[in-house]
Parts: sequence; C-alpha cells; structure tokens
Amino acid sequence: MIAILRAEWTKVRTVSGPAWLLLGSVLLTVAVSLAAVAATSCPKNMTCPVDTVKLSLTGVELGQAVVAILATLLITSEYSTGLIKVTLAAAPQRLTVYGAKALILTTAVLAGSMIAAAGCVLVGRSILPGHGFTSGRGFPVLSLASGLALRPELGSVLYLALIALLSLGVATIVRDSAVAIGAVLGILYLFPIVIAFVTNPKWEHRLERWTPINAGLAIEATKGLKHLAIGPWGGLGVLALWATAAFLSGAVVFVMKDA
Repeated sequence: MIAILRAEWTKVRTVSGPAWLLLGSVLLTVAVSLAAVAATSCPKNMTCPVDTVKLSLTGVELGQAVVAILATLLITSEYSTGLIKVTLAAAPQRLTVYGAKALILTTAVLAGSMIAAAGCVLVGRSILPGHGFTSGRGFPVLSLASGLALRPELGSVLYLALIALLSLGVATIVRDSAVAIGAVLGILYLFPIVIAFVTNPKWEHRLERWTPINAGLAIEATKGLKHLAIGPWGGLGVLALWATAAFLSGAVVFVMKDA
C-alpha cells in the first residue's frame, strides 16, 4: 500500500494540473465569498435576517465545481492517455490503487478546503462589521477556531471532501472526462434548479432533504434551523450516502471492468 501511495502521489505532484485546480478551488471559494459579503449590508434601524456565517461561506457553492473537476480528472485523465494500463500492470491490486487515489485526493481536498473555509470566515470577520453586522446589533463575531462559525467551517471542509469522493466515483464509472464532469455538475447544480420549479410543498421538502447540494449545505446554517428541510449534520449525512454510493459503485466498476 505504501508503495502504491507513493506512486500515486508522484503522479499527482509531477503534473501541474491538480495543483492549479486545487489552488483555483481555494481562490474561487474565497473570491465568491468576498463578493457576496461585500455586496450585503444591514442599514441602520432595519432588521436583517441574515445568517452571516452562511453568507461568509457562500463561495463553497461555486468552489465545489473545481473540486469536482479535480476529482474527475484524477482518474479520467489516466484512461484518456492509457496510463491506467501501465498503473494496473505495475500494481494489479485494483482496490488498493483505487483506495490510494481516493486517499490522496481526500487529503489534498481537505487541506485546500481548510484554507478556503478559513479564508471565507476571515473575509466575513473583516468586512461584515463595517456593513452593519455588528455584535451590538446581535450578530456574532466570526472566529476561526471557536464560536458559531466552527461547525459550519469544519462542515464545509467535510462537504467538499465528500464532493470529491462522489466525483471520483462517478468519474470511475463513466471514464470519459467531459461526460463525467457534466454528470457530476448536473448532480450538484441541476437538482436545485428542478426544486425551484416544484410547486408541491411536500415534494419540495422531500427533494431538499435528499438532494446532495441542498442537504449537504445545510451544515453551513446557523439560523432558522427548525425551518430547514433537514438538520445540519443530517444533511451532511445525506451527502455522505451519495458519496458512499458513488464511491463504492466506482470501486466495483474499477475492479470488474477492463482498463
């Protein structure tokens, strides 16, 4: 296992693509959060029902797209170049190879996501008080390691790691970069669009509870938790189910289907 991990790590670090995509996910996440925070204000003598923690983590919704692309290309690029045949010839233990890819991907995404989430919280902490979201008006002071932002911050890191595993699983099944990226982005972004057109309250509630992005991002909420379709940790659990199903299905295909 150690030798395979070393080999997979060498493949990842010796090409520029994964590093640039990981950096891009961090920068995009923080940049979108910065734009969202800068565009929001709470005028004096007005009540503002804004979840400042969730607002500060807005960038996760777009940053996840880059994470999904990174995870997808990690496996599909080997199929497109034929490198996967060399990999499996050198290491016939397919499950070990698949697990090594997943471990390296998850470690990299966790590291990048921690930086991104911390950057988002710092952006909110720096800008929001100047826009009227002060402690004197009942809004929390955002902190990296404690307080109200800790669970959403760490939850967002786990959220992005689960998105990476879901994407890896889908890409392993599909094996084509363009199709896999389209499928993953469809899973992430198509469901919210569909829900917006659902007029039946019961079905809307069900879809919000069981779609990966809607349920998973509940982890960022700190206000109105009783009115959410699903609780923060329950929502992250739903995403974990999606990721587990995709990842295990990918493992079956990786083992059973010829390269």
